[in-house]
Amino acid sequence: TNHQTPYQIPPQTSASSSAEAALQEFPEPPQILGRRHRDPSPHSEAQPDIHGGPRGSVNNNPAENEHRPKRRRQGSRMRAEGESSNSNGTSRPFSNGSGPSPLHKAAVSNSANGMRKSPVAMNGSSNTNGHSGKQRPSYFGHDREETTRILIQALTDLGYNSAASSLSQESGFDLESPAVAAFRNAVLQGEWKAAEELLLGGSSEEGGVSIKGNGLVLQDNMDKNAMRFGLRQQKFLELLEKHDTSTALLVLRSELTPLYQDISRLHQLSSLLMCHSTEDLKAKAQWDGARGESRHILLSELSKCISPSVMLPERRLAILLDQVKRNQISSCLYHNTAASPSLYQDHICDATNFPMQPSRDLTKHAGQVWQVKFSNDGSRLASCGADGSVIIYELPSFQVLHALSEHEQGVGSFAWSPDDSMIVTCSQDRKARLWDAQSGELKFAIPRFGEPASSCAWAPDGQTFVVGSLANERNLCQYDLNGDVVFDWGRSHRIQDLAISSNGRWLVAMDHETHIHGYNFITREPVFEMAMKSRLRSISISQDSRSLLVNLKDGEAQIFDLERQTEGPIQQFKEGDQSGEDVIRASYGGANESFVASGSAHGKVYIWHRENGQLIKELDGHPGGYCSGISWNPTDPTMFASCGDDCKVRM
Repeated sequence: TNHQTPYQIPPQTSASSSAEAALQEFPEPPQILGRRHRDPSPHSEAQPDIHGGPRGSVNNNPAENEHRPKRRRQGSRMRAEGESSNSNGTSRPFSNGSGPSPLHKAAVSNSANGMRKSPVAMNGSSNTNGHSGKQRPSYFGHDREETTRILIQALTDLGYNSAASSLSQESGFDLESPAVAAFRNAVLQGEWKAAEELLLGGSSEEGGVSIKGNGLVLQDNMDKNAMRFGLRQQKFLELLEKHDTSTALLVLRSELTPLYQDISRLHQLSSLLMCHSTEDLKAKAQWDGARGESRHILLSELSKCISPSVMLPERRLAILLDQVKRNQISSCLYHNTAASPSLYQDHICDATNFPMQPSRDLTKHAGQVWQVKFSNDGSRLASCGADGSVIIYELPSFQVLHALSEHEQGVGSFAWSPDDSMIVTCSQDRKARLWDAQSGELKFAIPRFGEPASSCAWAPDGQTFVVGSLANERNLCQYDLNGDVVFDWGRSHRIQDLAISSNGRWLVAMDHETHIHGYNFITREPVFEMAMKSRLRSISISQDSRSLLVNLKDGEAQIFDLERQTEGPIQQFKEGDQSGEDVIRASYGGANESFVASGSAHGKVYIWHRENGQLIKELDGHPGGYCSGISWNPTDPTMFASCGDDCKVRM
């Protein structure tokens, strides 16, 4: 959770009066949300000069440039800068003033996107110097109003408030309307009834004052009940946080339940009524409270439902620039640096810093090498294999630090603890062991399984780990640092591989056939089950906890979105090798995990671009047998290691 200055919740008042307070400052004439009114009369656009400004916008004839008498403002609608002052030959009044309209008085908060007082009036202040204006040209093909509003938002985000105000005043465009600012303020201040009325419209009466409105303009096909649910859910949680259980129960029954949203979510919310403390509530609801970021998160989610012509998405220019950079990186095959590309020029990388040449072979194993992994800090490398040992190397010298050799048969899997102080190993001798990675000493062995221990992964806090086995019992169990069972999922599937997401939310297990099982690692409840088209070789979860990489025995690797795994793979990588039944591990790697790498049954190393799926390189890794695994150094994107049946670890 990001720590910011807590928002103070105002004393309880009626929701209707809250909405009244938000709207009473607005004038009676109908307001315009989002895009400003423009004359429908066609005018030819002036061509922009090299700086994007219109040519011919200043008349060099002194007589024509003399100021004409000012006219009185008539009506409540004003045109943006540059609009014609007449339409179809009929004179139409215009304004050359710059004073703020009463609509300026919107709700005030403290963020760029309308959370401060709008710098100018809602209807702007267009000044044409008294001569007839022309339609302003687009900005090199981009809508002029959209561009200007985005710039106003960006200037405010950057802290250049005076510049933002000047741009708004000169252009006549506002960032957003007072109604949007009032809605934003209502959400951030916890005025839920007012927020709902401002967002979706409604009618209420209190103190003789009637509030009516149609709400803000929404995106197409938005579910209004889902939006109501979000607001009322936040209200419910905040009541529980204040220990007002009776009112919270009333909200659950009379406001949330009638919306007929996700039934399982309603059950989860009802279970929160039993929480004995605020800390328990926040942990179970995965919610940081009214004074945390929860209101901002809710506002951000609701803003995605509102038409951008009314309410700009947050940080819009920064998002657009991120998209530009991502698109350039995705089209750059050899981009392998965490440094952000410059905006000053188009980005392209050559293959100079891309690891494609072998630098050394490590030959300490006496048999096939089945897995290789760098430590999380990139300072050590470990490998395991058929000789039953796990060898730990120090980098960059590649000197052997320890050889863990208590297992009686081959070691097929191991995992570094998050702080790299311990290692769990899984062996065909049907045992899993915990080691001190600093001293190389054995801490304990887990009681023998009915079949080989196949896989392991650590919880992000480093206090527990999960071991999978091919047995019918204890095939997916969580253990603490004393070797005691914390939880047994008790499922019938025999586990071949497993992974835990770095955010601690997901536990994904792969059985020895064609199924992948996803669990909520926090609640330990099953979430999904996927049936794949062929048998499975390995699974891996990206560092951002969003993507699942699956390696199939038909020679294909696939990436799935963990949140939408039922929609099928979002990327596929085909290397064509469909032979062999042994485990071959695919992994993410490179700067920002921009690549996918996999071994193969004929000893090749394949590297693909993660974004576009293009095969970048096919390398000769371990001729004469399997290349079983790949590991990319998490702190040095120019280094990766592979292992194979030739008893070598190749750097």
